[in-house]
Amino acid sequence: MLIQVLDSPSSDCAPPIVFVGRNRAGNWVAREQRGAFGGLFINRAEALKYALFKNGRHPESIIEVTREIELDIPSP
Repeated sequence: MLIQVLDSPSSDCAPPIVFVGRNRAGNWVAREQRGAFGGLFINRAEALKYALFKNGRHPESIIEVTREIELDIPSP
C-alpha cells in the first residue's frame, strides 16, 4: 500500500484525517478515518475540495490512497 501525504504535518491540534481515493467502481471517495463523514465525487479535485472543507482546511491531514477505498459510514 502506498500512501501520499499532500502537505507537511502541522503541530496544531489534530484535525480529522480524511482518506481520498477511488472505489472499486472508479468513483472518487473522500472519507474521514473513522467514518464520521464522507462522500462520492465525480473527480479528484472535488474530493479534495470536500476533504479540505470538512477538516478545517488542513491539507496535511488528507491522505491520498492508491488502494481501493469504499464509503463505509456507520449509521447513527
